[in-house]
Amino acid sequence: MTALLTDNLPLLAGAPNGIQKLRELILELAVRGKLVPQDPSDEPASELLKRIAEEKARLVAEGKIRKQKPLAEIGEEEKPFELPEGWEWVRLGDSLEMINGRAFKPAEWKASGLPIVRIQNLNREDAPFNYCNEDDVDARHLINDGTFLISWSGTPGTSFGAFIWRRGKAALNQHIFSCVQKGKAFFEDFLQISINTRLDELISKAHGGVGLQHVTKGKLEALTLVLPPLAEQHRIVAKVDELMALCDRLEARQADADSAHARLVQALLDSLTQASDADDFAASWQRLAEHFHSLFTSESSIDALKQTLLQLAVMGKLVPQDPSDEPASELLKRIAEEKARLVAEGKLRKQKPLAEVGEGEKLFELPQGWQWVRKTEVFNFLNGYAFKSEWFKPEGIRLLRNVNVSHGAANWKDTACISEEQAAEFQGFLLAENDVVLTLDRPIISTGLKYAVISSSDLPCLLLQRVAKIAPYAGAVSVGYLSAWLNSRFFVESIDPGRSNGVPHISTNQVASMPFALPPLPEQHRIVAKLDQLMSLCDQLKSHLTAARQLHERLAGVLVEQAVA
Repeated sequence: MTALLTDNLPLLAGAPNGIQKLRELILELAVRGKLVPQDPSDEPASELLKRIAEEKARLVAEGKIRKQKPLAEIGEEEKPFELPEGWEWVRLGDSLEMINGRAFKPAEWKASGLPIVRIQNLNREDAPFNYCNEDDVDARHLINDGTFLISWSGTPGTSFGAFIWRRGKAALNQHIFSCVQKGKAFFEDFLQISINTRLDELISKAHGGVGLQHVTKGKLEALTLVLPPLAEQHRIVAKVDELMALCDRLEARQADADSAHARLVQALLDSLTQASDADDFAASWQRLAEHFHSLFTSESSIDALKQTLLQLAVMGKLVPQDPSDEPASELLKRIAEEKARLVAEGKLRKQKPLAEVGEGEKLFELPQGWQWVRKTEVFNFLNGYAFKSEWFKPEGIRLLRNVNVSHGAANWKDTACISEEQAAEFQGFLLAENDVVLTLDRPIISTGLKYAVISSSDLPCLLLQRVAKIAPYAGAVSVGYLSAWLNSRFFVESIDPGRSNGVPHISTNQVASMPFALPPLPEQHRIVAKLDQLMSLCDQLKSHLTAARQLHERLAGVLVEQAVA
């Protein structure tokens, strides 16, 4: 069985989350007796059970423990797999005496003295200790190196389980049992493995709230454990240590390889952004394309490629410039004419003269025909209306709220509406197809920028406060180019979220004052077409990667099934 593992380590370790699953598999094989061969000359576990019974009888006779009610016999339904020859099932309560830690009060904490071991000190070596006076602690609440502990309270997935204390003399806090074996039937390193492979069962028996949960002493005592011959327990632990060390080396090697790969990919992507023009970019891209399938082998590397393409798009390096294009300066003239008309009609306030974009604000050198502007020169910003929650109805005209702004599209999973009659009073906040909106509260989350391009299926809908509409004057900026700019690092990294009632936010004034690279309108359309083509290629790469990973995972799953069968 070990040969099956070691012969297929690259396949198992390379699967999604493979090394963690490999560690779990090693422990599962350990407690099923499939990690090392059995030795017929080993003293069978049935003899260990006799010693447990004799030791319990002696301790009761000496008054050191109370005579406990016999635990229920282990039923067939409690035996999840067949045991090897010479092994036995045993209840945890038959083999361990468990003593709960002391409920220390905050008033007993000291700045120094004897460390108090709390749950967080078991699974986090950097967790700080509280301290107490040793003279105030009963001997039964003192632990030292080698004390076997079971945390029976905590957060599933983090703090439940068995531990062997190896950090010196200390006092034990409540919610942790210190354990003494009856009959020395277990090698304690194996006992720890045996308990911790049953954590899912333990956690399923826990009770409590969403945070802290507890497993009662009675449920712990009833837990069934495997008991191999003592000599085999030592061989199993030695093999587990050997294989876990191998996993550590694989993990370190994988981390080094991933880091080197990420640096290589970034260096090559940087060479794209340093291209002098579209022709130079095309040559660099061709060199990169020849090695796509060896370079872009992770979602993060494909995401880095996408961000590089966005950066190139808004820098004017994705497509060649056409001298016959009407320059951006002509777009600015048309914008000025439209704004003057809107001011004259009373539809727009006259803006104060804006400071020109300074040299220090220019993020890169512009191609011929482009122009640096402030966003407020080319876009009209509209903040949503503060519709009152008491107006909300289950049906009617939908309100576009922060929660409805996703990544590029609206999400109506959670809707709020107002009546059609009331909506008629707020025509100025009605959205139209291809409007671009940006959330002002938490605009950037872990999955990206929260903005949306409104589609016909979203209509009719009204703009709610803390969401802004960004509309170009005179049709001077295409929706696709604006979306590319918003998603590029030039915009995302320029946002410095402020604080309002503890919620990170941006303001329309902040966005409006930011510099914006304005290309000729025909070039905007060429940029978007090229970007769509290359982004589609990236999505294909991701699909191939996902399919390959799924196949890899299925193959690894077949191996795991063979290993535990």
